[in-house]
Amino acid sequence: MKRHEILAPLSREHHGALILAQLIKRNAPDYKGLPFTICDKVVYAINYYKKELKTHFKKEEILLKQVKTLHPSIAVISDEIVAEHALLKTLFLSLSNTFDPEAVLNELGNELDAHIRKEERILFPLIQEHCTEEMLQKLQPLLA
Repeated sequence: MKRHEILAPLSREHHGALILAQLIKRNAPDYKGLPFTICDKVVYAINYYKKELKTHFKKEEILLKQVKTLHPSIAVISDEIVAEHALLKTLFLSLSNTFDPEAVLNELGNELDAHIRKEERILFPLIQEHCTEEMLQKLQPLLA
């Protein structure tokens, strides 16, 4: 399904987060130009969260508040997405003081990957199915 122009920027932001998710999973191959030690991956993940994902999560939650009541299935998945954001935030923040950063990175990579795939495969198609063009256009300023 082609992503609606209003949702496309959020979808494009997922690309970098998917790369991060793959990078930090246990036994990930080395990626040219990206960190390869556990310590460097921790720093990279924390910085990526602070610079990119924190704002991305806020935009998505603004979107979810606006569309949650459109359909029962959107309401259910909206609650799941917000809960996943909280879990991901906790995992990112725990990276700076964990005794087993490799395990946390692996869990974070798996959770982030599953989360993004849920948004791309379930949430965004539901929004496109149940939102009118007018409603989607009204969302644009909120996502900028």
